[in-house]
Amino acid sequence: MGLSLAQSDTEPEVEPELSERVVEVTPFIADEKLYINADIAFELSDEIREAALKGVPLHFTADVEIKSSRWWWFDKTEIKESQTWRVVYNALTRQWRVGAGDLLWPESSLSDALYPMRHIRHWALAYVIDLDPEQQYQGRVRLRLDTSLLTRPLQVDALDGRSWSLATPWKNFNFYVGELQP
Repeated sequence: MGLSLAQSDTEPEVEPELSERVVEVTPFIADEKLYINADIAFELSDEIREAALKGVPLHFTADVEIKSSRWWWFDKTEIKESQTWRVVYNALTRQWRVGAGDLLWPESSLSDALYPMRHIRHWALAYVIDLDPEQQYQGRVRLRLDTSLLTRPLQVDALDGRSWSLATPWKNFNFYVGELQP
């Protein structure tokens, strides 16, 4: 009498939901510019969280690419942008500091410090006048922990361990500029 481990044909195969993913991307137009909002779900591993609590700066980078189709050649990359945030804990003041570009602001908790990365809002990408209102554009967005900006000893650990690997897969979205007009 043998055991059968075959899966029943009546049960649908369910793919596990990724813990790191871009949930939603919304392109919109305001002030004659193309913007996007993005909601991203991710959790830090215990090792990353512990390092952050010891004052190791974490750098998160969001990447966006927007292309237009061409029948006679490869797709044309219209927009390729990145935005990086720096999150660091100061044990003396017991505050988190978040930096984006020239801006730096304090937060009281790690969850609050990660909020701008989890909910990207009003990211300006291009002037509308530079885009064709009749053209369909294909965009994609992702967020990743930028391990290249870690200190050298931690970069070695990051190359070797999966616990330092935090990146969402690309999330695709399509839009027409003409349909986004306010």
